[in-house]
Amino acid sequence: MQSSKLLIKYGGNAMVNHELKSQIARALLMLRNAGHQITLVHGGGPFISSALDKANIPSEFIEGQRKTSAEAMAVVKRTLLGGVNADLVALFSTHGLNPVGISGHDGNLLQVTPKHMQLQDANGETTEIDLGRVGSIQHVNPELLASLSQTGFTPVIACIGPDAAGNSYNINADDFASEIAAAIQADYYISLTDVDGLYEDYPDPQSILREIPLAKLPSLYGKVIQGGMIPKIQSCENALKRGVKNALILNGTQPEQLMEFFENEKKIGTTITH
Repeated sequence: MQSSKLLIKYGGNAMVNHELKSQIARALLMLRNAGHQITLVHGGGPFISSALDKANIPSEFIEGQRKTSAEAMAVVKRTLLGGVNADLVALFSTHGLNPVGISGHDGNLLQVTPKHMQLQDANGETTEIDLGRVGSIQHVNPELLASLSQTGFTPVIACIGPDAAGNSYNINADDFASEIAAAIQADYYISLTDVDGLYEDYPDPQSILREIPLAKLPSLYGKVIQGGMIPKIQSCENALKRGVKNALILNGTQPEQLMEFFENEKKIGTTITH
């Protein structure tokens, strides 16, 4: 396969296990050596929950979105930037990836506004929920990412960004990755998850949908696309509609799948394409 611009969204169990993190690093290096350009976006949900517990700050989720007070945001920022991002950069450095750890604050990368959710009760009444310091990305400036990639560095991005006043906001990793993929016009937006792809009949491995046209996605929601897979597919859908060429769902606990797909051209995972 010819060299491609890859946006990789990294999280889940593959991020918690140290040996798996090392395997991910080795796979990314092989992709880089094969000529692929890599930008990595990471979450850190388990680390944030643990840090909030230690700070005696309760974790509250509303339809999968972490409600984030100003007090919680300070912990989130410290955990993602000083912990998760710094640890990934240190590990990736030992594998020769030339990583640069950044967030949405760096190089005017992006700007957010507060994210609000609309919830409907059983009577159809709508309530607007204030999620606190949770951000919705309004604008991405990809100049910093282009500069880093073109000079041989690997951007490693934490999902935090500022509003117009410079206040920090927590940003959903799927939303963040989708926006960055669109901004850099990635050839592939790759979501590393804990499963082997999108199943028509989970967990039957024979039912994995290897390729799905973008136009077919709406008919799959609520049937094939359910639960935690909904925000991941919505993220892929958003990126494709805004110019990303392909979206790919792979199992992040099996890092060898990256090389198998891109270098051995093996049909694995689920590819969503135009």
